[in-house]
Amino acid sequence: MVSVEHLTMEFGAKPVLDDISFLINRKDRIALVGKNGAGKTTLLRLLAGEYTPTAGNIAMESGIKIGYLPQVMLLKDEQTLREEIYQGDDPRMIAEMDRTIIGLGFERKDFDRPCSEFSGGWRMRIELAKILLAHPDLLLLDEPTNHLDIESIEWLEEFIRRSTMTVVLVSHDRAFINRVTTRTIEITLGRIYDYNVPYNQFVTLRQERHDQQVRAYENQQKMIADAEAFIERFRYKPTKAVQVQSRIKQLAKLERLEVDLEDTAKLHLRFPPAERSGDYPVIIEGLTKAYGDAAPVLENVNLTIRRGEKVAFMGKNGEGKTTLVRCIMGQLDYLGTLKIGHGVKIGYFAQNQAALLDENLTVFDTIDRVAVGDIRTKIRDILGAFMFGGEASDKRVKVLSGGERSRLAMIRFLLEPGNLLILDEPTNHLDMPSKDVLKQALKDFNGTVILVSHDRDFLDGLVDKIYVFGGGTVREHFGSVYEPLSLPDNYQSTTGALPEHYQSTTRALQDHTDTSSSAKADFLAQKAAAAAERKKQKMIADTEAQIAALEQEQKEIEQALTTTFTDELSKRYEHIKHEIEKKIYEWEILCND
Repeated sequence: MVSVEHLTMEFGAKPVLDDISFLINRKDRIALVGKNGAGKTTLLRLLAGEYTPTAGNIAMESGIKIGYLPQVMLLKDEQTLREEIYQGDDPRMIAEMDRTIIGLGFERKDFDRPCSEFSGGWRMRIELAKILLAHPDLLLLDEPTNHLDIESIEWLEEFIRRSTMTVVLVSHDRAFINRVTTRTIEITLGRIYDYNVPYNQFVTLRQERHDQQVRAYENQQKMIADAEAFIERFRYKPTKAVQVQSRIKQLAKLERLEVDLEDTAKLHLRFPPAERSGDYPVIIEGLTKAYGDAAPVLENVNLTIRRGEKVAFMGKNGEGKTTLVRCIMGQLDYLGTLKIGHGVKIGYFAQNQAALLDENLTVFDTIDRVAVGDIRTKIRDILGAFMFGGEASDKRVKVLSGGERSRLAMIRFLLEPGNLLILDEPTNHLDMPSKDVLKQALKDFNGTVILVSHDRDFLDGLVDKIYVFGGGTVREHFGSVYEPLSLPDNYQSTTGALPEHYQSTTRALQDHTDTSSSAKADFLAQKAAAAAERKKQKMIADTEAQIAALEQEQKEIEQALTTTFTDELSKRYEHIKHEIEKKIYEWEILCND
């Protein structure tokens, strides 16, 4: 179908791809993998015809239709969603368009909205829908799961698996590529390694190949050393002349083995130790949030996050995850109660953090402008740990790849340490090795973490608890991130019917439904215990707030006493000191009860 022959692509004097060759066969589903900057997007753009190679060529069968989804695309803002995707009147195409758009998370009310009203993530879905409906022979996808929620990712997985299209995709979502691809091509240091297996098997085979190469190389090096030692020892002994010449000829004919070069540059990431906060950094009771006269995005939300917990906010886009984060950050008003615990310092990594970087600054200047104190003397070391060593620190932000920008944004995030880290889609554009390093760093972090993410592989084994957002509610999910999340546990409806967006997953969840009386009794007992726990936690939060207020007043009096001493100030200071001790004693009793 497609033949890539001795392809070389250079930017400047450095080849990104160096004399690579491979075939793409019909119905292949290929994952292009490798570190950020390795050349994956470059190869896609070469296949799409957007780049001309420096050397070599790409030969395709005549008449092949290509569909290419880049990371950044342009839409006609004046057109509606329906007009952008399809303007014909074929009933079959209209029905297929409805299925595709709904599968990607749109609602029917969105069909006649102008494209200008949709955010970047939704605009990417519009372009993806257009490409899928065109039924290309060769589908090229660059990070298609970025900005997709879990339900849309699962829909896209099923679409690709059922399709007869040939697919070449770049994705750092390990779960996604394991489900949809059957072949893996790794790009590293300008070369490629082609494996006719899914990603997980590729990782194992790649390590086995490397281990075999190392063993063969070490054995050959030992044989060479032994032969050279023999030649050196008996070179001038006539009785050994035949054996010496034999070994010299043997070494001359020997095909020297090499071990494939590996990109050993690795991200080193560690969050600063967290200062101790109160036992309950976040307590939410009866929180409701609506925008204008629209139905509430969140209604009567109750949740408690304990110190040291790592929790995930999961659910469809638009169901209130980022809204609740913004409420916690104090950026939105709301109805109900939201308590931030004693001593909590929030560190926030926004979904668009990388896009907020100044494109005209260099990597070094980006960090130099936010670093303070002694850390400024260590900027070069920090940048080196994040793979921005040497000349890379002098690159301007505008020439960085998406993954490189995400790493740079992560450095800025680390310079503002907190004991409650809130990360909104932190893995977008990060390659798999970098995601693994971030995951381990969050595991090792001794503070509290809230993660908004659709990356199941990233969350698996990292989070202690999952909060699922849907239909204005937030519920606690006690299963795996890979289990169905669409249907709320113990869902109650006044009509007896499930919401429309839950109906498609009902059958898959029936095996998990337990309506026995014992299960109901357990649920009621858990509900009562949870209510008691919430009351206790509210008392703890109130006590923490009182301690914080007293400590603030104590500091103000201490400052006043440095310039003016009065009996009244002195007595007030002693009174506050005793009050703080009393409140701390009450706090300890509540926490240990």
